Amino acid sequence: MRTTEVATCSREPCDRLGPVAVRAAVHRWLRLIAADAELAPYLIGVDRQRLAALFTARLGAALGGVRRGSDGDPADAGGPALGGSRRPLLTGEQRWRVLDYLAAALWALDLPAATVVDAQRAVAGLLRA
Repeated sequence: MRTTEVATCSREPCDRLGPVAVRAAVHRWLRLIAADAELAPYLIGVDRQRLAALFTARLGAALGGVRRGSDGDPADAGGPALGGSRRPLLTGEQRWRVLDYLAAALWALDLPAATVVDAQRAVAGLLRA
């Protein structure tokens, strides 16, 4: 005789995702950007650990995590994350591609479409357009 247990998983992203999963998604996302020949130059000279911390904080807040206060926290850092004073601005098409890479990284976590769109909106302001 076989017994089977039915395990249920909460469908709310904030209940299913922890900081480790968000951090893994951000690293997957940054690898996709770095692999893109047209976008990779925007990462040259960028502190990738700071960039990953910034994106992780912003995504954590968008996916239901707790956003920390303004004591130098990366979540409160202003200004664009990609591009800089010496680099040309991201074109509209490049910006959409970066957001599409984010969607691909989040789809791997089996998140609902509305959650992916919310996450894209949360980080869109960090990109230069």
